[in-house]
Amino acid sequence: MEVFTLLQTKWGYHHFVQQISNRKKRKDNKMGKNLSIATISLLLVLASTKAQQVFDVKSYGAQPNADITQALTKAWKAACAVAGSKVVISAGVYKLGLVTLLGPCKGAIEFNLQGTLQAPSDVASFNGKDGWVAFESIDGLTVSGGGVFDGKGQQAWQKNECNKDKNCNVLPINIRFDYVTNSKVQDITSKDSKYFHINLLGCKKLQFQHVTISAPADSPNTDGIHVGRSSQITITNVDIGTGDDCISFGDGTQDVTVNQVTCGPGHGISVGSLGRYQNEEPVSGIRVTGVTLSNTDNGVRIKTWPASSSGVASDIHFEDVVMNNVANPVIIDQNYCPNSQCSNQSPSKVKINNVSFKKIRGTSSTKEAVNLICSKSVPCQQVVLSDIDLAYKGGGGSATSTCTNVQPAVSGKLNPPACTNKH
Repeated sequence: MEVFTLLQTKWGYHHFVQQISNRKKRKDNKMGKNLSIATISLLLVLASTKAQQVFDVKSYGAQPNADITQALTKAWKAACAVAGSKVVISAGVYKLGLVTLLGPCKGAIEFNLQGTLQAPSDVASFNGKDGWVAFESIDGLTVSGGGVFDGKGQQAWQKNECNKDKNCNVLPINIRFDYVTNSKVQDITSKDSKYFHINLLGCKKLQFQHVTISAPADSPNTDGIHVGRSSQITITNVDIGTGDDCISFGDGTQDVTVNQVTCGPGHGISVGSLGRYQNEEPVSGIRVTGVTLSNTDNGVRIKTWPASSSGVASDIHFEDVVMNNVANPVIIDQNYCPNSQCSNQSPSKVKINNVSFKKIRGTSSTKEAVNLICSKSVPCQQVVLSDIDLAYKGGGGSATSTCTNVQPAVSGKLNPPACTNKH
């Protein structure tokens, strides 16, 4: 009998302790050796451990190929009232309407998705809500299980006007994390989201690992992971292919580590865009290392809107990055204005400083491989270029670099040479 099975009852606990005592006497008599105090202590710790309580949505009426919104809501509410609980959605395909899984809970809680959840295809069914599955106000959350959040975004993409109109109606995000702390997300897939795949707001100490994000290259505004007003975020061993930024950082983002991420297709890894709205909070402490980008529309970039409100983006570092046929591999763009949405072209007021691009290598699909376009109003400061080797595979000569309103510090090998074009 396994230790944890035996210990699930009060009788099991006392029987277990008696077994320890009997074993000790037999060993004393037969071998003349005492069971060590450390071993007894360990076994007593195991004896006091409570098994995780499981709440299977099937116990609340969930069936494959049917809508499980009510069943999941009931299972979550019950699990949230028990410390150390686990909500399970077993293998199979399930339909799910918009749902908010709300805390605070009694203690740590796990959302274990082994099957596939399918969102409604029709945007109208969301009644203007901007999220499909939302985890809110939870401390100690684990999302895991190897399952799939299928946003069924194909119909929604055809109606998306956000790439043309900045005042567009926002479409539902696949998975929202709002005010989630001390938590981790691992071994899940987000597929074909109508809008952003994963969005963070007000989160702290949240880890992502072994997450897969997938959508076609032409799916609009399907950012992979967007981090906003959150801190101490870690993103490692994540594979992203989508129609917008693989990872993006909005205002108020602090202390983020990105490591061992693959990106492509997509628009690269971006800080911003910043400066579009009033009262944006500073961005700082972004570290992106050991990532590979393939066939993306941008590489690693910082982007701010012209005619912006004041803001700050600082302590941002990109290092050990591989570019495979990437357009605009290294870019600071303080004139970011997609589809001519800007009525005023006055310089950006977002101050960029303490930024480095180091050990960046591979191939560029555009001749201008390094493009640092900073603001005339607040020029970039403390920008470092070091050990950059980007080969342009197109015709018409080798790769070039452009610098505007910035004088970067340079070191190591630089291909293209730094600031061959200055303005």
